[in-house]
Amino acid sequence: MQRILFAILLIVTISVSACTGNDSGAEQKAAGKTISVAKKAEWIGFDAGLAKAAKEKKNMIVDFYTDWCHWCKVMDEKTFSDAKVNQKLLDQFVTVRINAENPNQSAAFRGKTYSNVELTRAFGVNGFPSLAFLDDAGEIITIVPGYVPPETFIYILDYIDQGCYKKQMSFEEFMKKKGECDDKTKT
Repeated sequence: MQRILFAILLIVTISVSACTGNDSGAEQKAAGKTISVAKKAEWIGFDAGLAKAAKEKKNMIVDFYTDWCHWCKVMDEKTFSDAKVNQKLLDQFVTVRINAENPNQSAAFRGKTYSNVELTRAFGVNGFPSLAFLDDAGEIITIVPGYVPPETFIYILDYIDQGCYKKQMSFEEFMKKKGECDDKTKT
């Protein structure tokens, strides 16, 4: 698991330094016309997210953020607003958002009730933004700290959704295979 996290961090660091423009925002241009994105991913609370993930058999992404965090806002504006990212979030994930500094909100996790501050610590998050990925049973897959540009985030979402981490494939290898973790060898 640490190799997976290290590989993801390495790719994210390289991508952030090479980040360029993208098709982000709620509107996209096509043939000179502006097209509005029909539906945006809905960010819900932790308890509701766990229940929805179990019911829909989907992985869950938890966005740990703070109100003062510059990179959290950039993540919202550039990554989560990207049309392709938004569609993958809608189709493949249950999206949860936690204000890491709000002591007045609480969530239940593994038989214990935590304030948002305590839950953030329980996940080992100490920088923002941080994104935790959980499976449909509420087990932590990995945590990705820091801003992730949309062109890299798409790969992370596919890596998690395809279950490549279960196959012991590193994120770096997944990227080299251009988003494929199944061996498609000819017989």
